[in-house]
Amino acid sequence: MRLMPLPLRLAALVAFGLAASAGASAQSLQELYDAARAYDATYLAARSLYTSAEYKAAQAEALLRPSAAVAANATATQVDVPRLGSGDTNAIGATVSGRYPLFNKANVATVDQARKSLVSAKSDLETAEQDLIVRVAQAYFDVLASQDSLATTQASKKAITEQLASAKRNFEVGTATITDTREAQARFDLATAQEIAAENDLRTKRIALDQLVGRTNVAPRPLAVPVVLPPLQPASAEEWVTAADQQHPGVQRARIGLDVAQLETQKARAGELPTVDAVASVGATRNSGSSVSSVPGITKNGTIGVQLNWTLYSGGSVQNRIRETLALEDKARNDLEAARRSVAQGTRSAFFGVQSLQAQVKALEAAESSSKLALEATQLGYRVGVRVNLDVLNAQTQLFQTQRDLAKARYDVVLNGLKLRQASGQLSPGDVDAVNRLVAK
Repeated sequence: MRLMPLPLRLAALVAFGLAASAGASAQSLQELYDAARAYDATYLAARSLYTSAEYKAAQAEALLRPSAAVAANATATQVDVPRLGSGDTNAIGATVSGRYPLFNKANVATVDQARKSLVSAKSDLETAEQDLIVRVAQAYFDVLASQDSLATTQASKKAITEQLASAKRNFEVGTATITDTREAQARFDLATAQEIAAENDLRTKRIALDQLVGRTNVAPRPLAVPVVLPPLQPASAEEWVTAADQQHPGVQRARIGLDVAQLETQKARAGELPTVDAVASVGATRNSGSSVSSVPGITKNGTIGVQLNWTLYSGGSVQNRIRETLALEDKARNDLEAARRSVAQGTRSAFFGVQSLQAQVKALEAAESSSKLALEATQLGYRVGVRVNLDVLNAQTQLFQTQRDLAKARYDVVLNGLKLRQASGQLSPGDVDAVNRLVAK
Protein backbone atom coordinates (compact mmCIF):
# COMPACT_ATOMS: atom_id res chain seq x y z
CA MET A 1 0.00 0.00 0.00
CA ARG A 2 1.44 3.39 -0.99
CA LEU A 3 1.13 5.81 1.91
CA MET A 4 0.67 9.57 1.81
CA PRO A 5 3.46 11.26 3.82
CA LEU A 6 2.34 12.57 7.20
CA PRO A 7 2.79 16.28 6.35
CA LEU A 8 0.56 15.85 3.30
CA ARG A 9 -2.13 14.13 5.36
CA LEU A 10 -2.09 16.95 7.89
CA ALA A 11 -2.33 19.42 5.04
CA ALA A 12 -5.35 17.50 3.81
CA LEU A 13 -7.02 17.97 7.19
CA VAL A 14 -6.44 21.71 6.99
CA ALA A 15 -7.71 21.77 3.42
CA PHE A 16 -10.94 20.15 4.56
CA GLY A 17 -11.44 22.84 7.18
CA LEU A 18 -10.99 25.50 4.52
CA ALA A 19 -13.33 23.74 2.13
CA ALA A 20 -16.00 23.43 4.82
CA SER A 21 -16.09 27.19 5.10
CA ALA A 22 -16.04 27.90 1.40
CA GLY A 23 -18.43 30.62 0.39
CA ALA A 24 -18.43 32.21 3.85
CA SER A 25 -15.74 34.17 5.66
CA ALA A 26 -14.76 32.73 9.03
CA GLN A 27 -16.03 34.52 12.12
CA SER A 28 -14.39 34.90 15.51
CA LEU A 29 -16.08 34.10 18.80
CA GLN A 30 -16.37 37.82 19.60
CA GLU A 31 -18.19 38.51 16.31
CA LEU A 32 -20.66 35.71 16.87
CA TYR A 33 -21.27 36.70 20.49
CA ASP A 34 -22.03 40.28 19.43
CA ALA A 35 -24.44 38.96 16.80
CA ALA A 36 -26.17 36.65 19.31
CA ARG A 37 -26.47 39.47 21.85
CA ALA A 38 -28.52 41.45 19.35
CA TYR A 39 -30.55 38.45 18.14
CA ASP A 40 -31.10 35.84 20.85
CA ALA A 41 -34.71 36.03 22.02
CA THR A 42 -34.00 34.63 25.49
CA TYR A 43 -31.40 37.29 26.26
CA LEU A 44 -33.47 40.09 24.76
CA ALA A 45 -36.44 39.01 26.88
CA ALA A 46 -34.28 39.18 30.02
CA ARG A 47 -33.08 42.64 29.04
CA SER A 48 -36.66 43.83 28.52
CA LEU A 49 -37.62 42.39 31.90
CA TYR A 50 -34.83 44.37 33.55
CA THR A 51 -36.02 47.54 31.81
CA SER A 52 -39.52 46.94 33.15
CA ALA A 53 -38.07 46.50 36.64
CA GLU A 54 -36.51 49.96 36.39
CA TYR A 55 -39.91 51.49 35.69
CA LYS A 56 -41.50 49.44 38.47
CA ALA A 57 -38.95 50.77 40.96
CA ALA A 58 -39.67 54.30 39.78
CA GLN A 59 -43.36 53.71 40.47
CA ALA A 60 -42.58 52.75 44.07
CA GLU A 61 -40.45 55.87 44.54
CA ALA A 62 -43.60 57.93 43.98
CA LEU A 63 -44.95 56.75 47.34
CA LEU A 64 -42.52 59.10 49.11
CA ARG A 65 -43.25 62.09 46.91
CA PRO A 66 -46.07 64.65 47.07
CA SER A 67 -49.17 64.08 44.99
CA ALA A 68 -51.74 66.50 43.62
CA ALA A 69 -55.17 66.07 42.06
CA VAL A 70 -57.81 68.28 40.55
CA ALA A 71 -61.57 67.77 40.75
CA ALA A 72 -64.22 69.73 38.91
CA ASN A 73 -67.99 69.64 38.93
CA ALA A 74 -70.95 71.34 37.33
CA THR A 75 -74.49 71.11 38.73
CA ALA A 76 -77.92 72.45 37.92
CA THR A 77 -80.45 72.62 40.81
CA GLN A 78 -84.14 73.54 40.80
CA VAL A 79 -85.69 74.51 44.15
CA ASP A 80 -89.38 74.85 45.06
CA VAL A 81 -89.90 76.19 48.61
CA PRO A 82 -93.52 76.60 49.90
CA ARG A 83 -94.48 80.22 50.57
CA LEU A 84 -91.03 81.38 49.48
CA GLY A 85 -91.21 80.55 45.86
CA SER A 86 -89.11 78.56 43.44
CA GLY A 87 -85.97 79.06 41.42
CA ASP A 88 -82.96 77.36 39.87
CA THR A 89 -79.23 77.43 40.54
CA ASN A 90 -76.27 76.60 38.33
CA ALA A 91 -72.92 75.90 39.98
CA ILE A 92 -69.48 75.29 38.50
CA GLY A 93 -66.65 74.43 40.84
CA ALA A 94 -63.07 73.15 40.89
CA THR A 95 -60.75 71.99 43.67
CA VAL A 96 -57.03 71.29 43.67
CA SER A 97 -55.85 69.09 46.52
CA GLY A 98 -52.41 67.88 47.52
CA ARG A 99 -50.93 65.35 49.93
CA TYR A 100 -47.40 64.84 51.21
CA PRO A 101 -46.51 61.83 53.39
CA LEU A 102 -44.73 62.86 56.58
CA PHE A 103 -44.59 59.48 58.30
CA ASN A 104 -45.43 56.15 56.68
CA LYS A 105 -43.20 53.20 57.56
CA ALA A 106 -45.03 50.86 55.20
CA ASN A 107 -44.32 53.09 52.19
CA VAL A 108 -40.65 53.41 53.15
CA ALA A 109 -40.36 49.62 53.31
CA THR A 110 -42.16 49.26 49.96
CA VAL A 111 -39.71 51.65 48.28
CA ASP A 112 -36.74 49.79 49.77
CA GLN A 113 -38.20 46.52 48.48
CA ALA A 114 -38.53 47.99 44.99
CA ARG A 115 -34.89 49.09 45.05
CA LYS A 116 -33.82 45.61 46.17
CA SER A 117 -35.96 44.05 43.44
CA LEU A 118 -34.21 46.21 40.86
CA VAL A 119 -30.84 44.87 42.04
CA SER A 120 -32.28 41.35 41.82
CA ALA A 121 -33.46 42.03 38.27
CA LYS A 122 -29.95 43.15 37.39
CA SER A 123 -28.64 39.84 38.73
CA ASP A 124 -31.15 38.05 36.50
CA LEU A 125 -29.86 40.01 33.51
CA GLU A 126 -26.27 39.09 34.41
CA THR A 127 -27.32 35.44 34.63
CA ALA A 128 -28.92 35.65 31.18
CA GLU A 129 -25.79 37.28 29.75
CA GLN A 130 -23.53 34.64 31.25
CA ASP A 131 -25.80 31.92 29.91
CA LEU A 132 -25.63 33.49 26.44
CA ILE A 133 -21.82 33.56 26.53
CA VAL A 134 -21.68 29.86 27.43
CA ARG A 135 -24.28 28.90 24.81
CA VAL A 136 -22.44 30.75 22.06
CA ALA A 137 -19.08 29.27 23.09
CA GLN A 138 -20.62 25.79 23.32
CA ALA A 139 -22.12 26.02 19.84
CA TYR A 140 -18.89 27.55 18.48
CA PHE A 141 -16.62 24.77 19.73
CA ASP A 142 -19.19 22.08 18.92
CA VAL A 143 -18.85 23.03 15.26
CA LEU A 144 -15.05 22.98 15.43
CA ALA A 145 -15.08 19.58 17.16
CA SER A 146 -17.49 18.18 14.56
CA GLN A 147 -15.27 19.49 11.77
CA ASP A 148 -12.27 17.76 13.33
CA SER A 149 -14.24 14.54 13.76
CA LEU A 150 -15.34 14.57 10.13
CA ALA A 151 -11.80 15.35 8.94
CA THR A 152 -10.46 12.44 10.99
CA THR A 153 -13.12 10.09 9.62
CA GLN A 154 -12.40 11.14 6.03
CA ALA A 155 -8.62 10.79 6.45
CA SER A 156 -9.10 7.34 7.98
CA LYS A 157 -11.47 6.36 5.17
CA LYS A 158 -8.92 7.45 2.58
CA ALA A 159 -6.26 5.24 4.14
CA ILE A 160 -8.71 2.32 4.31
CA THR A 161 -9.58 2.86 0.65
CA GLU A 162 -5.90 2.53 -0.22
CA GLN A 163 -5.69 -0.65 1.85
CA LEU A 164 -8.77 -2.10 0.14
CA ALA A 165 -7.35 -1.38 -3.30
CA SER A 166 -4.01 -2.96 -2.29
CA ALA A 167 -5.75 -6.05 -0.89
CA LYS A 168 -7.71 -6.52 -4.12
CA ARG A 169 -4.56 -6.21 -6.23
CA ASN A 170 -2.67 -8.66 -4.05
CA PHE A 171 -5.56 -11.13 -4.18
CA GLU A 172 -5.65 -10.90 -7.98
CA VAL A 173 -1.94 -11.72 -8.26
CA GLY A 174 -2.20 -14.44 -5.63
CA THR A 175 -0.11 -12.87 -2.87
CA ALA A 176 -3.06 -12.42 -0.46
CA THR A 177 -6.15 -14.34 0.56
CA ILE A 178 -9.79 -13.40 0.11
CA THR A 179 -9.91 -12.89 3.90
CA ASP A 180 -7.64 -9.82 3.60
CA THR A 181 -9.93 -8.34 0.97
CA ARG A 182 -13.07 -8.95 3.02
CA GLU A 183 -11.49 -7.47 6.14
CA ALA A 184 -10.53 -4.37 4.19
CA GLN A 185 -14.02 -4.15 2.69
CA ALA A 186 -15.61 -4.39 6.14
CA ARG A 187 -13.37 -1.58 7.41
CA PHE A 188 -14.27 0.53 4.37
CA ASP A 189 -18.01 0.02 4.88
CA LEU A 190 -17.72 0.95 8.56
CA ALA A 191 -15.70 4.06 7.68
CA THR A 192 -18.39 5.08 5.17
CA ALA A 193 -21.08 4.79 7.82
CA GLN A 194 -18.96 6.80 10.25
CA GLU A 195 -18.41 9.48 7.63
CA ILE A 196 -22.16 9.82 7.02
CA ALA A 197 -22.81 10.14 10.74
CA ALA A 198 -20.02 12.73 11.12
CA GLU A 199 -21.38 14.77 8.20
CA ASN A 200 -24.86 14.79 9.71
CA ASP A 201 -23.50 15.75 13.15
CA LEU A 202 -21.58 18.67 11.63
CA ARG A 203 -24.66 19.79 9.74
CA THR A 204 -26.71 19.71 12.95
CA LYS A 205 -24.09 21.66 14.91
CA ARG A 206 -23.89 24.31 12.17
CA ILE A 207 -27.67 24.75 12.18
CA ALA A 208 -27.63 25.23 15.95
CA LEU A 209 -24.91 27.90 15.72
CA ASP A 210 -26.65 29.65 12.81
CA GLN A 211 -29.92 29.80 14.73
CA LEU A 212 -28.24 31.14 17.85
CA VAL A 213 -26.53 34.07 16.11
CA GLY A 214 -29.17 34.75 13.46
CA ARG A 215 -26.90 34.14 10.47
CA THR A 216 -26.43 31.45 7.84
CA ASN A 217 -23.36 29.45 6.85
CA VAL A 218 -21.42 30.53 9.93
CA ALA A 219 -17.81 29.33 9.86
CA PRO A 220 -16.05 29.64 13.24
CA ARG A 221 -12.32 30.23 13.28
CA PRO A 222 -10.18 27.44 14.79
CA LEU A 223 -7.71 27.89 17.64
CA ALA A 224 -4.47 29.56 16.60
CA VAL A 225 -1.52 27.22 16.05
CA PRO A 226 0.50 26.52 18.12
CA VAL A 227 -2.25 26.26 20.71
CA VAL A 228 -1.27 27.88 24.01
CA LEU A 229 -3.94 27.47 26.67
CA PRO A 230 -3.91 29.95 29.56
CA PRO A 231 -3.20 28.60 33.06
CA LEU A 232 -6.00 28.30 35.59
CA GLN A 233 -5.93 31.38 37.81
CA PRO A 234 -6.38 31.42 40.74
CA ALA A 235 -5.01 27.93 41.25
CA SER A 236 -6.98 27.21 44.44
CA ALA A 237 -10.55 25.93 44.41
CA GLU A 238 -11.34 27.72 47.67
CA GLU A 239 -10.42 31.08 46.17
CA TRP A 240 -12.97 30.44 43.43
CA VAL A 241 -15.56 29.43 46.03
CA THR A 242 -14.94 32.60 48.05
CA ALA A 243 -15.40 34.75 44.95
CA ALA A 244 -18.56 32.83 44.06
CA ASP A 245 -20.06 33.50 47.49
CA GLN A 246 -19.70 37.23 46.88
CA GLN A 247 -20.37 37.56 43.16
CA HIS A 248 -22.60 34.75 41.94
CA PRO A 249 -25.94 36.16 40.72
CA GLY A 250 -27.83 33.27 42.31
CA VAL A 251 -26.35 34.00 45.74
CA GLN A 252 -26.93 37.72 45.28
CA ARG A 253 -30.52 37.04 44.31
CA ALA A 254 -31.07 34.85 47.40
CA ARG A 255 -29.41 37.46 49.63
CA ILE A 256 -31.70 40.13 48.20
CA GLY A 257 -34.63 37.77 48.75
CA LEU A 258 -33.78 37.70 52.45
CA ASP A 259 -33.54 41.51 52.52
CA VAL A 260 -36.94 41.79 50.83
CA ALA A 261 -38.45 39.34 53.33
CA GLN A 262 -37.09 41.38 56.23
CA LEU A 263 -38.56 44.53 54.70
CA GLU A 264 -41.89 42.74 54.37
CA THR A 265 -41.77 42.15 58.11
CA GLN A 266 -41.16 45.87 58.60
CA LYS A 267 -44.21 46.59 56.46
CA ALA A 268 -46.30 44.22 58.55
CA ARG A 269 -45.13 45.87 61.78
CA ALA A 270 -45.99 49.26 60.27
CA GLY A 271 -49.64 48.20 60.47
CA GLU A 272 -49.44 48.92 64.20
CA LEU A 273 -48.15 52.45 63.59
CA PRO A 274 -49.97 55.60 62.49
CA THR A 275 -49.50 57.40 59.19
CA VAL A 276 -49.17 61.17 59.04
CA ASP A 277 -49.77 63.26 55.91
CA ALA A 278 -49.69 66.96 55.19
CA VAL A 279 -52.83 67.86 53.22
CA ALA A 280 -53.95 71.04 51.49
CA SER A 281 -56.66 72.08 49.07
CA VAL A 282 -57.88 75.18 47.31
CA GLY A 283 -61.11 75.57 45.36
CA ALA A 284 -63.69 77.92 43.97
CA THR A 285 -67.38 77.62 43.11
CA ARG A 286 -69.36 79.93 40.88
CA ASN A 287 -73.12 80.07 41.53
CA SER A 288 -75.67 81.63 39.21
CA GLY A 289 -79.45 81.57 39.04
CA SER A 290 -82.48 82.78 40.97
CA SER A 291 -82.74 80.22 43.77
CA VAL A 292 -83.61 81.55 47.17
CA SER A 293 -81.28 79.00 48.77
CA SER A 294 -78.06 80.24 47.19
CA VAL A 295 -76.20 83.45 46.74
CA PRO A 296 -74.99 84.22 43.21
CA GLY A 297 -71.27 84.84 42.80
CA ILE A 298 -67.93 83.11 43.30
CA THR A 299 -67.13 81.35 46.55
CA LYS A 300 -63.48 80.53 47.30
CA ASN A 301 -62.11 78.20 49.94
CA GLY A 302 -58.74 76.82 51.02
CA THR A 303 -57.55 74.39 53.66
CA ILE A 304 -54.22 73.18 54.99
CA GLY A 305 -53.49 70.77 57.77
CA VAL A 306 -52.02 67.52 59.03
CA GLN A 307 -53.94 64.26 58.80
CA LEU A 308 -53.38 61.35 61.19
CA ASN A 309 -54.62 57.81 60.51
CA TRP A 310 -54.15 55.09 63.11
CA THR A 311 -55.80 51.69 63.14
CA LEU A 312 -56.64 50.88 66.76
CA TYR A 313 -57.99 47.35 66.26
CA SER A 314 -57.97 45.10 63.21
CA GLY A 315 -59.26 41.84 64.63
CA GLY A 316 -55.76 40.33 64.92
CA SER A 317 -54.98 40.78 61.24
CA VAL A 318 -51.79 42.80 61.77
CA GLN A 319 -50.37 40.43 64.41
CA ASN A 320 -50.95 37.36 62.26
CA ARG A 321 -49.46 39.13 59.26
CA ILE A 322 -46.31 39.76 61.30
CA ARG A 323 -46.10 36.08 62.25
CA GLU A 324 -46.53 35.11 58.60
CA THR A 325 -43.73 37.41 57.40
CA LEU A 326 -41.39 36.14 60.13
CA ALA A 327 -41.93 32.58 58.87
CA LEU A 328 -41.28 33.71 55.29
CA GLU A 329 -38.17 35.51 56.47
CA ASP A 330 -36.89 32.25 57.93
CA LYS A 331 -37.60 30.52 54.62
CA ALA A 332 -35.63 33.18 52.73
CA ARG A 333 -32.71 32.71 55.13
CA ASN A 334 -32.67 28.96 54.41
CA ASP A 335 -32.99 29.62 50.67
CA LEU A 336 -29.87 31.79 50.88
CA GLU A 337 -27.93 29.06 52.67
CA ALA A 338 -29.06 26.49 50.09
CA ALA A 339 -27.98 28.78 47.24
CA ARG A 340 -24.55 29.32 48.81
CA ARG A 341 -24.00 25.59 49.27
CA SER A 342 -25.16 24.79 45.73
CA VAL A 343 -22.93 27.45 44.19
CA ALA A 344 -19.94 26.32 46.25
CA GLN A 345 -20.42 22.71 45.15
CA GLY A 346 -20.88 23.70 41.50
CA THR A 347 -17.78 25.89 41.59
CA ARG A 348 -15.61 23.16 43.09
CA SER A 349 -16.86 20.62 40.53
CA ALA A 350 -16.18 23.03 37.66
CA PHE A 351 -12.70 23.81 39.01
CA PHE A 352 -11.62 20.19 39.29
CA GLY A 353 -13.20 19.50 35.89
CA VAL A 354 -10.96 22.11 34.27
CA GLN A 355 -7.94 20.76 36.12
CA SER A 356 -8.70 17.26 34.83
CA LEU A 357 -9.10 18.50 31.26
CA GLN A 358 -5.78 20.33 31.44
CA ALA A 359 -4.11 17.09 32.52
CA GLN A 360 -5.84 15.28 29.64
CA VAL A 361 -4.47 17.83 27.18
CA LYS A 362 -0.93 17.23 28.41
CA ALA A 363 -1.42 13.46 28.24
CA LEU A 364 -2.85 13.65 24.72
CA GLU A 365 -0.01 15.91 23.57
CA ALA A 366 2.39 13.22 24.75
CA ALA A 367 0.24 10.55 23.09
CA GLU A 368 0.30 12.51 19.81
CA SER A 369 4.10 12.61 19.83
CA SER A 370 4.25 8.89 20.63
CA SER A 371 1.72 8.06 17.90
CA LYS A 372 3.76 9.97 15.33
CA LEU A 373 6.89 8.05 16.30
CA ALA A 374 4.95 4.76 16.26
CA LEU A 375 3.61 5.51 12.78
CA GLU A 376 7.08 6.33 11.44
CA ALA A 377 8.48 3.11 12.94
CA THR A 378 5.60 1.06 11.49
CA GLN A 379 6.10 2.63 8.06
CA LEU A 380 9.78 1.74 8.22
CA GLY A 381 8.92 -1.81 9.25
CA TYR A 382 6.47 -2.06 6.34
CA ARG A 383 9.12 -0.95 3.87
CA VAL A 384 11.60 -3.57 5.09
CA GLY A 385 8.94 -6.28 5.17
CA VAL A 386 8.51 -6.91 8.90
CA ARG A 387 5.12 -5.19 9.13
CA VAL A 388 1.99 -5.52 6.99
CA ASN A 389 -0.17 -2.72 5.62
CA LEU A 390 -2.84 -3.39 8.27
CA ASP A 391 -0.28 -2.43 10.94
CA VAL A 392 0.38 0.84 9.14
CA LEU A 393 -3.35 1.51 8.84
CA ASN A 394 -3.87 0.92 12.55
CA ALA A 395 -0.99 3.28 13.38
CA GLN A 396 -2.48 5.93 11.09
CA THR A 397 -5.93 5.55 12.64
CA GLN A 398 -4.47 5.85 16.14
CA LEU A 399 -2.66 9.08 15.22
CA PHE A 400 -5.75 10.60 13.59
CA GLN A 401 -7.95 9.74 16.58
CA THR A 402 -5.38 11.08 19.04
CA GLN A 403 -5.18 14.37 17.13
CA ARG A 404 -8.98 14.59 17.12
CA ASP A 405 -9.20 13.85 20.85
CA LEU A 406 -6.47 16.39 21.58
CA ALA A 407 -8.31 19.12 19.68
CA LYS A 408 -11.56 18.23 21.48
CA ALA A 409 -9.80 18.32 24.87
CA ARG A 410 -8.42 21.76 24.11
CA TYR A 411 -11.88 23.03 23.17
CA ASP A 412 -13.22 21.57 26.40
CA VAL A 413 -10.55 23.33 28.46
CA VAL A 414 -11.49 26.69 26.97
CA LEU A 415 -15.23 26.05 27.23
CA ASN A 416 -15.11 24.67 30.75
CA GLY A 417 -12.93 27.60 31.77
CA LEU A 418 -15.86 29.83 30.83
CA LYS A 419 -18.25 27.52 32.68
CA LEU A 420 -16.03 27.74 35.77
CA ARG A 421 -16.23 31.52 35.67
CA GLN A 422 -19.98 31.20 35.23
CA ALA A 423 -20.21 28.82 38.18
CA SER A 424 -18.35 31.33 40.34
CA GLY A 425 -20.36 34.28 39.03
CA GLN A 426 -17.34 35.98 37.43
CA LEU A 427 -18.13 35.43 33.75
CA SER A 428 -18.38 38.67 31.76
CA PRO A 429 -18.16 39.85 28.12
CA GLY A 430 -14.48 40.56 28.77
CA ASP A 431 -13.90 36.81 29.01
CA VAL A 432 -15.19 36.43 25.45
CA ASP A 433 -12.44 38.78 24.31
CA ALA A 434 -9.87 36.74 26.25
CA VAL A 435 -10.95 33.52 24.51
CA ASN A 436 -11.14 35.36 21.20
CA ARG A 437 -7.40 36.04 21.42
CA LEU A 438 -6.83 32.26 21.27
CA VAL A 439 -8.49 31.79 17.87
CA ALA A 440 -6.78 32.21 14.53
CA LYS A 441 -6.73 35.70 13.04
